[in-house]
Amino acid sequence: MDFDRLTITLLERCSDAPAISAEQADALQDAHMAHLADLHQAGHLLAAGPLLDRDSPFRGLSILAVGVEEARTLKARDPAVRAGLYRVIALPWMVPTGAMAFRPARFPRSMSEAAGP
Repeated sequence: MDFDRLTITLLERCSDAPAISAEQADALQDAHMAHLADLHQAGHLLAAGPLLDRDSPFRGLSILAVGVEEARTLKARDPAVRAGLYRVIALPWMVPTGAMAFRPARFPRSMSEAAGP
């Protein structure tokens, strides 16, 4: 049997994250979304989105078509990670070939783009 080898990453809110203003948070969120859109456009990122349980320290999940070390490197470049808001957890994942299909999608580059007209 053949398997696809992917990497799942989780963004975990850092317990010692720096205090930032609402304006800084908005700018970092837009930069974070642009980073994800760039990873998708480059073919590395298959899917990504926020985790909605506000009681959980986990803020986002991504599925990448790269190995664990490359996923860590790519996700470490995220402006929100570089700012110390999140840490990256990268997990290797194996799924039977054909069990999942991902198509190119348009990832929004900002919150205003995600909200639409």
